[in-house]
Amino acid sequence: MVMNVKSTTLPSGLTVVTEEMRNLESVALGVWIKSGARNEAEGEHGIAHLLEHMAFKGTARRTARQIAEQIENVGGEVNAATSTESTSYYARVLRDDVPLAVDILADILTNSAFDEDELEREKSVILQEIGAANDTPDDIVFDKFSEVAYRDQTIGRAILGTPESVREFNPDEIRNYLSRNYVTDRMYVVAAGAVRHEDFVREVETRFASLPTKPSAPLIMEPARYIGGEIREGRDLMDAQVLFGFEGKAYHAKDFYCSQILANVLGGGMSSRLFQEVREIRGLCYSVYAFHWGFSDTGIFGIHAATGGENLPELMPVIVDELRKSSENIRQEEIDRARAQIRAQLLMGQESPAARAGQLARQMMLYGRPIPNYEFLQRLADITPARLTDLAGRLFFNTKPTLSAIGPVEALAPIEDIIHSLGQQPDEHKTAAE
Repeated sequence: MVMNVKSTTLPSGLTVVTEEMRNLESVALGVWIKSGARNEAEGEHGIAHLLEHMAFKGTARRTARQIAEQIENVGGEVNAATSTESTSYYARVLRDDVPLAVDILADILTNSAFDEDELEREKSVILQEIGAANDTPDDIVFDKFSEVAYRDQTIGRAILGTPESVREFNPDEIRNYLSRNYVTDRMYVVAAGAVRHEDFVREVETRFASLPTKPSAPLIMEPARYIGGEIREGRDLMDAQVLFGFEGKAYHAKDFYCSQILANVLGGGMSSRLFQEVREIRGLCYSVYAFHWGFSDTGIFGIHAATGGENLPELMPVIVDELRKSSENIRQEEIDRARAQIRAQLLMGQESPAARAGQLARQMMLYGRPIPNYEFLQRLADITPARLTDLAGRLFFNTKPTLSAIGPVEALAPIEDIIHSLGQQPDEHKTAAE
């Protein structure tokens, strides 16, 4: 696929990136901010997510209803998302409606009203969202995992916040977070699809002219300290949700791409080791997979399984055994298959303007430039069986594990026994219980 990526940094410091995708009639565009839940102060738990909601609740020029109607009048859509280290506001429209979409995104990011009444209504919506998340064990098990892995740190807190923290926020606190984090050198305006770079740059430069170029206060982001331990929550459920993992690699670490391949070999699909051994051969669970998440200075390598409580005594030893095997032998054909799957995901994503805009934005935030396909694929090509077995040995047997479990988990082995099966010695600093 021929890439037509162009990047311009405006005098204000705002970066604009486009990729023209010929034969399309639509454009996916958005604003990505290199700040998220991790950039909250101690008393701001959940404010990044609340700001994302409030941005659509009215500006000096538009009511909340007008924002929704104007984008939908042209058949477009607009949405937003908050993650640990970034926030995004994005739209999808036909090519002729790009100026409108840029204007709406600029309006909500530079002129939001943060009306008191709208704030109280949106707090109620988020409280319902928190309640719904708590009622979804396969979601909340991940939040619990992060809380233990990074105990008492911003990076370990749930993005939604708590009912107590959300209820306390006022408009001035939201504005303070906004002015500290939404500044030009941390923001990227990206478009992919039926877009002309020069035209798009002119629209962005005009409509985002009022963005602040300097933060109102120093950026907040404490270094991550992986701790590890366990948290269990007994619930009367049909299935147990178990998440078992270790500290992974940061985006810029040497072993980041090795970790992605290792996660794919262990649990990246129906042909993976865990799926075949745990589900297909032994029938111990209906869902099992491995993943690796990277952050700016740390990462998480995890295995998630959903199963009946009666299978837990056998499940964990089998998972640990597969981890051990991965440190002893990984076949070249497994690496080739994992590499092919990652390559296909990359290239298939580039056929979607929305996925492509997201790819480009992440590359700009992480590496400061678009990454050509050949460069990314070369990093995967350099991975050997010896590198993977060495990494598996270091990840799984030299770092503290973290265990999060929700549901009928009475039969799950104590964390001390699991640590011992990994050849490690338990200590009092590795556990936390609920």
